[in-house]
Amino acid sequence: MATVVSKEFRLQMQGYGLTTAEIHYHLPDHPSLLQLYVWQEYDLAPHFPELKGFLDYWARELEGALHSVRVAHKTLIRPSEWRTVDGVIAIQ
Repeated sequence: MATVVSKEFRLQMQGYGLTTAEIHYHLPDHPSLLQLYVWQEYDLAPHFPELKGFLDYWARELEGALHSVRVAHKTLIRPSEWRTVDGVIAIQ
């Protein structure tokens, strides 16, 4: 039986972490009003190529001018932490 591994798991194994961006933009018909859009994807910190690509697309293709972007990032899978233990543990 073949095991199917999700795309998200493979990305995490390559160092990607979950990135959430809070994007505030001006409404095209009412520029004095701000709207909020939340974007979430797996990305590589600290350069965030996926987010930068999305924001470039936004600036190029969408009418709502960007106001601000706030980013949160968390690496979900990382190498285990090892520490030395001084002593002997006896299991009987």
